[in-house]
Amino acid sequence: MLLREIEVFRSVMSVGSASKAAVLMGVTQPAISQSLRRLEEAAGFALFRRLRGRLQPTAEARALMIEVERAYVGLSSIEHRMRSLKRYGVNTLRMAVYPAFGLTFVPRALSRLVAERPDAEGRPQISLQVLSSREVHDAVLAGQADFGLMADEMPTTGLEHSEFARFPGVVVMHAKHRLANTKTVQPSQLAEEPFLALNPEDASRRRLERALEDCGVSLKVAVETPYAASVCEMAMHGLGIGVVNPITALEYAQRGLVIRALSLDISFAGLLVLPPGQPLSSVAQRVLQLMRIQLAGDQKALATFLKPSSKS
Repeated sequence: MLLREIEVFRSVMSVGSASKAAVLMGVTQPAISQSLRRLEEAAGFALFRRLRGRLQPTAEARALMIEVERAYVGLSSIEHRMRSLKRYGVNTLRMAVYPAFGLTFVPRALSRLVAERPDAEGRPQISLQVLSSREVHDAVLAGQADFGLMADEMPTTGLEHSEFARFPGVVVMHAKHRLANTKTVQPSQLAEEPFLALNPEDASRRRLERALEDCGVSLKVAVETPYAASVCEMAMHGLGIGVVNPITALEYAQRGLVIRALSLDISFAGLLVLPPGQPLSSVAQRVLQLMRIQLAGDQKALATFLKPSSKS
């Protein structure tokens, strides 16, 4: 096996030179060069061209690097699992959740687990990783999470999946905003205000902009952010209005943020994703049950917050 030589090759490809790789690995530069020569001899083709004292990767080297990185991702997954087993044993749950649900909704659901198992010794050890949807996808696919929640814009190839939740987006604003007593915000009203937008690559923002374009209006974007929670925070501070997932908005509505219906149906969907062919543990099944119970409770609470004040 050429494990040492492959490690040297990966280091050289990462830092761009034999001298830097030597410093990184704590060996001499001749040792790096010898390892590369052994790997090239075993491979039967050149990995680098030496130009003016620098190493320039060949096309074969770049292709090999792709396979090397894939192998290292697999090793990283194994190491992650070993550390988890050492620390927590098997009575654990590893969740990877995108921010719209991970920052506020999942903690609400997990509080139900605490209520039904007040003895801390009887509760499972939970790892909640709040990640981007792409990172959620990769973590579940690599076996680093028992299940995940991600936005519906992500591909689900290689994963078992189902729709966990779908809600129409709501408009969020400061309690003293001029639209606070409006029951349903119209496209023309939305277009008149400084808008707190999700990033351009967000699928819900693209759906919103297409719908507004059909209405002949456009947004006056004041701030862009990848997180609905940030939109809610900025709306609470009077920076503008935004359209977000109501599950995120609910936490802030309890702190005084005003949420109103939007006349356009701009949906926000969350997908439940699972590693293929891997049955859920009893702990994972129970937490998912509690999450669905919490979701039903949140839907009822949202109906209350969507009603304008009777003082209008």
